[in-house]
Amino acid sequence: MADTTHGALAPTYHPLPITIARAHGTHVWDTDGNEFLDFLSGYSALNFGHLHQGLIAAAMSQLRQVTLTSRAFDHDRLEEFAQRLVEVVGPLTTGGEDSLVVPMNTGAEAVETAIKAVRKWGYDVRGVPEDQATIVVADGNFHGRTTTLVGLSDDPASRDGFGPFAPGFRRVPFGDLAALADAVDDTTVAVLLEPVQGEAGVVVPPDDYWPGVRELTARRDIALVADEVQSGLGRTGTTLACELWDVRPDLVCLGKALGGGIVPVSAVVGRPEILGVLTPGTHGSTFGGNPLACAVGIAALDLLSTGQYQARAAASGRVLRARLDALVERGLLTEARTVGLWAGIDLDPALGTGRELCEALLERGVLAKDTHGTTIRLSPPLSIVQPELEMALDILEESLLALREEQQGGAAAPGVVAASLDDAQPQDTPADGASVEEVPTEEASAELPAADEVSATETPADEAADEATAGEVPATGASADEATTDEATTGEATTDEATTDEATAGEAGTPGMPADASPSDTASSNEATAGAPDGSAQEAPADAPSATEPTTEPSSGPTPEPGPAPADDTATPSAASAPSAKTPLAKRLPRRPRPSRRKAAPAPAEDGKDPAAGDATGTAEGSAPAGGTGGRSELSPTAG
Repeated sequence: MADTTHGALAPTYHPLPITIARAHGTHVWDTDGNEFLDFLSGYSALNFGHLHQGLIAAAMSQLRQVTLTSRAFDHDRLEEFAQRLVEVVGPLTTGGEDSLVVPMNTGAEAVETAIKAVRKWGYDVRGVPEDQATIVVADGNFHGRTTTLVGLSDDPASRDGFGPFAPGFRRVPFGDLAALADAVDDTTVAVLLEPVQGEAGVVVPPDDYWPGVRELTARRDIALVADEVQSGLGRTGTTLACELWDVRPDLVCLGKALGGGIVPVSAVVGRPEILGVLTPGTHGSTFGGNPLACAVGIAALDLLSTGQYQARAAASGRVLRARLDALVERGLLTEARTVGLWAGIDLDPALGTGRELCEALLERGVLAKDTHGTTIRLSPPLSIVQPELEMALDILEESLLALREEQQGGAAAPGVVAASLDDAQPQDTPADGASVEEVPTEEASAELPAADEVSATETPADEAADEATAGEVPATGASADEATTDEATTGEATTDEATTDEATAGEAGTPGMPADASPSDTASSNEATAGAPDGSAQEAPADAPSATEPTTEPSSGPTPEPGPAPADDTATPSAASAPSAKTPLAKRLPRRPRPSRRKAAPAPAEDGKDPAAGDATGTAEGSAPAGGTGGRSELSPTAG
């Protein structure tokens, strides 16, 4: 792997020894061409995977129109973005359909905006004496890295050396409702909490905590602010994590996944009585709500509006939980906390540190990151299919066994994991709105839909790929679902003469994507998982990367009934034929043939119109509708 030493960069990070050059779906490749499964997802910024076709299409379409105006002027995507947020998220807050939106860029900016809003609301509306407003936060929190927000932290690495800190905050133990009640008084304008603490290691509070916090704050006329920058937008199997307890906060802070892993996008959504106190001159942002951010944000919200990503997170989370529980029972982990497709796992300190476990995973082809000490976080893209999920968990088990063997002075036995992705059998994805509920072990371990079942209903992205040969560019304001795949990858005003590689790279090639691939140059999910129609693996051309991530996203229609499992022409390898403990990921994954490259054909001009101008209506068929303690802590939600 490439050296990750950076001479010109300040040493603010201690990255794992990998330098990523390109990515697609759930997979990334380093500068040496090694392939990895991404189990971090940019701390949930990549909930939809790398280079999602619809999101790329939305970004590329907007790049040809306007990208920045500042808030000195309105633009045609701003109100559309705000309205879409109100439609998707507003009803999950006390603001309901009357919610207001403040668009920002980063998660920290969203939290800072919420703090300013509740303070001013406390002074202007509640009548709190000037400069006396207080906000209650929780131990173990992570709200960002500004000087105000690190002042809320109890993590020495984040806090030490950056004082003096802003006054007006009180910190109490997370999950302790009595301590919270004791901390509030007549000066308290807000309680600011993460529903699930991500940076702390995916810490889930007791089931009665959030309902109790909501009752207390409502009774005392205190604003309840939910920081859902990490937990929100599908990660927990619901649109907001607060839904798991049937709680509606007054304000919710969003970020990360709202930008689809393409641009930083954040927002505060909620009660108009609170956000309405931010009048002209009291708050602002040069880049907040810029046209490019709004276009991508709208496309991300469209993906969530069907509920299928949330359902997949819930279904995948049951598999994740069952596998991690088994590792706890075997003594390979001391604790596993799981909610949706998100887990915090604790390693026995006798086996090593969290960093050492992440390095062991890296050697075997899985990317994860430690949080504190012996804790690491697992948060793969919500689009992951079961064969990939199972393989990554097999590699986790193998890595833990390797650490144990090293501590015992031996060597890890080779062949721990299965080499084939063809072993999984299909099962239905739960209906929209499915919750992350407690299920029997046999149901929890039930397998997710195979990729061919997921792709049974064509998605707008698939339709766009089929239309890419026409070479049309969408009309101004066209949505991600209306954009063709060639539009998503081209940097020019027209695609008539652009090959797929030219479209991806413009002229010189763009890092972040397989060298001979683009979002439009993708196989169906059948090809991605099986290769041949009968499900057997086929050898890919010599110049093709071994990506297996399906680019077909969850369909916007009903979940298809599972068909027969693909014929298994590849037997599960015996211990003798299984990959060794450090077999590269590409050797474990069956390779698929690359789809043929298609050069966009110019569309015939009609009535002298530029064929690149597209349909003036900008419409397309198929558009998407508008903690406990002990070995394992699992949430039993009261609402889906």
